[in-house]
Amino acid sequence: MRSSTAADIQAVQALGSVPTMLRVVSETTGLGFICIARVDAGSWTTCAVYDKLGFGLQPGDTLELASTLCNEVRQNGELIVMNQASAHPHYRDHHTPRLYGFESYISVPVYRPDGNFFGTLCGLDPKPAELDTPRVIDTMLMFADLVSRQLADEQRMAVTETALLSVREAAELREQFIAVLGHDVRTPLSSILTGAALLRQMNLGERAEQVIGRIERSGKRISSLVDDVVDFTQGRMGDGIAMTRVATLDLQPALTHAIEELRAIYPQRRIDSTLDIAGAVLCDPRRMAQMLSNLLSNALIYGARDQAVRIDAATCDGVFSLTVSNGGAPLSETTLAALFQPFWRGDNHQKHSGGLGLGLYIVAEIARAHGGAMQVTSNAEATTFSFSMPMQAENQDAGE
Repeated sequence: MRSSTAADIQAVQALGSVPTMLRVVSETTGLGFICIARVDAGSWTTCAVYDKLGFGLQPGDTLELASTLCNEVRQNGELIVMNQASAHPHYRDHHTPRLYGFESYISVPVYRPDGNFFGTLCGLDPKPAELDTPRVIDTMLMFADLVSRQLADEQRMAVTETALLSVREAAELREQFIAVLGHDVRTPLSSILTGAALLRQMNLGERAEQVIGRIERSGKRISSLVDDVVDFTQGRMGDGIAMTRVATLDLQPALTHAIEELRAIYPQRRIDSTLDIAGAVLCDPRRMAQMLSNLLSNALIYGARDQAVRIDAATCDGVFSLTVSNGGAPLSETTLAALFQPFWRGDNHQKHSGGLGLGLYIVAEIARAHGGAMQVTSNAEATTFSFSMPMQAENQDAGE
């Protein structure tokens, strides 16, 4: 028996991966509005939405069915994709692009577990976008299939006593999919960054340099998101984040490089640092730099902009310590308790253009893998993240 529209909205809203999924779709396609819609013979209803355009639709809102292209997807069972509606041979004179003011658009069908049509995963933007490519279309189809599979899991959980097993299977499927997606994104991303580097060598002028700089910054941000997702899936599906610990004599330069990278990204912010690292530290220097980078990014994004972020790293009495402090309003006990959970961000995350909510989770995983301790304190003066660990493993000398 088919579910009511209200039950369908509730089922989609219950899928914990949907907000992240819609955000990743937006970042992959460049579209500012992404939606999962429930579509039947008489109605079009929003089930979940990611909206950077201020389109205004919320879960439960409806559109006149005849005004949408999703109804054509329902009738034909085929996706619709257009890079530029005004130049499309079929849709340039269609009423829907004019009504909703979009140029780029994609809509793929989503099916119920029993094979019946559920609705669509769709997106649009007022600017043209390169959507009619195998990478974009395959990504959208895979996400639509993932929604269908998750709806199946929700249906099974409602009628079976093996709910815990179903959740674990769904989580593993999501993580496997994210791992595959992260792998597939690296190749085109590498091409983008390599191309930007080649363009920079051509001395194309100040205006071109600014555009190249934006391309490089966006590419590096996507690369960071991919790295976070891959680290997350490795940590959840394997034996923890992969790393190689060695007796490191050059940890201080690695940490300095991480600080300078963020100084370049946030030139208007003040970052004070004191690094006093002597002797060999048994660690993975790349992961330690990643830990500092994630902590510093978090402080710059969420800390008070008119106050300096403070970094201290030192070795003393056989212990390596690292602290990152920022000013701003103190964190609540609820926030402190949830800081290191994956895909979690504080109540003020909408004020910032943050990532996927994995940075602090990865910090905690790196700390755990090094056998160290991570602590957080927050009061009216500062919020401070503190990490400490032995410089050497037990019964191991620095020279080993």
